[in-house]
Amino acid sequence: MMCGQGDQIEKRHGTAGEAGWHVSRYLIWTTVPGTQGIAVANLFRGTCGMCSPLEWALLAEADDLPCDHPFVTRFVQRGLVVNFDERAALQTLGRAACAIPHGVSLTICPTMGCNFDCPYCFSTHHGKKMSLQVQDDVVSLAQRMLDASGAKKLSVTWFGGEPLLAPRVIESLSSRLISLVEQRGGTYNANIITNGYLLTQEVADMLAEAKVQHAQVTVDGIGATHEATRRLADGSPTFDRIVANLRDNKLGFHVHVRCNVYENNRCEFDDLRAFMERVARASGNDIACFPALVRDNAAAGRRGHQVDLVRGADMGDLLVFQRVRHFGPARGSFCGAHSLWDVGIDEQGRLHKCWEAVDKPALSFGTAHDWNPADPIATASSPNNLTKFLNTAQPTSDTECLNCVWLPLCAGGCPYRRLFESKACVAYKDDPQTFVRALYAQTHAKKETR
Repeated sequence: MMCGQGDQIEKRHGTAGEAGWHVSRYLIWTTVPGTQGIAVANLFRGTCGMCSPLEWALLAEADDLPCDHPFVTRFVQRGLVVNFDERAALQTLGRAACAIPHGVSLTICPTMGCNFDCPYCFSTHHGKKMSLQVQDDVVSLAQRMLDASGAKKLSVTWFGGEPLLAPRVIESLSSRLISLVEQRGGTYNANIITNGYLLTQEVADMLAEAKVQHAQVTVDGIGATHEATRRLADGSPTFDRIVANLRDNKLGFHVHVRCNVYENNRCEFDDLRAFMERVARASGNDIACFPALVRDNAAAGRRGHQVDLVRGADMGDLLVFQRVRHFGPARGSFCGAHSLWDVGIDEQGRLHKCWEAVDKPALSFGTAHDWNPADPIATASSPNNLTKFLNTAQPTSDTECLNCVWLPLCAGGCPYRRLFESKACVAYKDDPQTFVRALYAQTHAKKETR
């Protein structure tokens, strides 16, 4: 006997447990200083709220409460009590993520060349730019993907290498892709990942015209701290010029300033964030700063400039700050590597399933000239390079992941690391209280500003 589905419970006799209801397996919680309540986050539904001591006590006994008890109804509406297998739902969502076309996403590398020499960069740089023939192939691929998916949305990320070494490729391809989507009555948006060194006013105006809405610019600290890792290939400094580009130019898009955090600069992140807030106020530009941890970095070792990686539990506080900003309902997938409709394209037109693979031809699964998602296996030159990424959408064979409360949040972690390095659990895995406390503080702050 079932009490009902979704957020509604029919008035029936018996206990909630007898009717199939049980406490969600994906709840984490903590006490909140200065209150008597318990902050509870549901990682499946992507919600966070407060339970009173009475609610918390009754939640522990929810299975034995009468089916029509008002607290059971309240728990169901908040997702604290469910009547389905959430883990099975995650596996279904993971499979669906591979095929359901929410939109088409292309990560395009107009060049793999770069003017920087950063010690932790995973890319192998060379100076070729995307030819006109490959640009034609990219437009044709976008058309095939939109046709096969039926999607009305095309998203583009400009990547590399340093994409602003090839601004004319960005300008030309953007115009053609925008026209392709507009002819179909669809929507187009773009973003760019750049070191910011070449972000002049002329280039910024071009990017805005190309419908770039977000730019990610990496700054690893203030002054000499930044120069220690973010320098030109000839060793020249870059900090002053990047800051001048962000401060002195009028940027028609939002800028995320990424700080790659490692042992030697982690104590300076708050100073950098405050510095960038001042740059934003002085310029009138929309600029925000966020941390990204450098850890287990094989690239640094290969390049011979090993940075001091942030390790173990020391990463937790910064990663919590980063993750709670993007907290939301479980989707069953972790990144674009899980979707058939999300591909990376290098300057030669080779297709890849991961940003960290775009410089590795051996991991390409096909070409923009030949691959057709309507027949994805037959038209792939290396089908295994496609399927092995897609099949990480849910780690169904990993008992540890299947039994982990964090599964809705991480979906088994980075597919590239899982396939080629080692599984990386969330750094705050053993400290859910810190995560919930930060999440509740963020949620509470948003409510107060409404």
